Amino acid sequence: MSLKDIIKAQVAGLDAAVRPWAELRPLNGAAYEFLLFGLKQAWACLFGGAMLALLIATHLFWPQASPIARYDFLAFAALAIQGLLLATKLERWEEALVILIFHLVGTVMELFKTAHGSWIYPESSLLRIGGVPLFSGFMYACIGSYMARAIRLFEIRFERYPPLWGPWLLAALSYANFFTHHYVTDIRWGLFALSALLFGRARFQFTPDLKPRHLPMLLGFGLVALFIWFAENIGTFTSAWIYPSQRNGWSVVPIEKMGSWYLLMMLSFVLVTLVHKPERLEPSGSALVYEVQEPLP
Repeated sequence: MSLKDIIKAQVAGLDAAVRPWAELRPLNGAAYEFLLFGLKQAWACLFGGAMLALLIATHLFWPQASPIARYDFLAFAALAIQGLLLATKLERWEEALVILIFHLVGTVMELFKTAHGSWIYPESSLLRIGGVPLFSGFMYACIGSYMARAIRLFEIRFERYPPLWGPWLLAALSYANFFTHHYVTDIRWGLFALSALLFGRARFQFTPDLKPRHLPMLLGFGLVALFIWFAENIGTFTSAWIYPSQRNGWSVVPIEKMGSWYLLMMLSFVLVTLVHKPERLEPSGSALVYEVQEPLP
């Protein structure tokens, strides 16, 4: 029996034990649904949570006399985690491919941004390209991994999803703006407006327990960007990377950075839809309903 099957059996056993209590009264059911929502979110964040734990642990306990640089260890550890997820079938090969693509485009942006002084990696390492240690690309991979796993775990469906070219156009323009705004006008406010135009009426259906729930897609994107901002504060606190304003001591990452993560997240989202493609399910009035057409793991 694979690790994935063992975990699924344990989850099924826990659900069978707790379900009678949850069905006793509505408040119990609501509490159990909230618990399952949190557990599924944590499970979707498996890769990202492991990387943040490594950032904290190596910041607190990394020996100065270590024969290997901290950044190099993080790169090897990230590879090991990714390999374990694939070996145990907790992540799929096609998902790993699109996550790798996001990893690569993130690294390209890192090379450009560090060359322009947007942020720096203060520690030395061998596994690096220019000023960018190789572990940094895995921080982008964490976002793609979360999105792919969340879509499967919550059985996400999309309602009033925009034409498929729309999100791709938004993602491409957002990524390009990270480079071009150094030379021409920053168009991020126009990109925010475009995202509102594309997704303003869209919502997604997700299933924490038995009953499907709904959330506006813009709110969902905003919440993901917020938690990425929280994670970035952890990353800078552990000196994995720092902004120029943090050279003389750590300070909270400006909340405006959420906007950057919101736009970059669009690229991760559309890349994940290469695997979890939103297919038309049925018309619902004048709105189209889309569903990810594949079984859960």
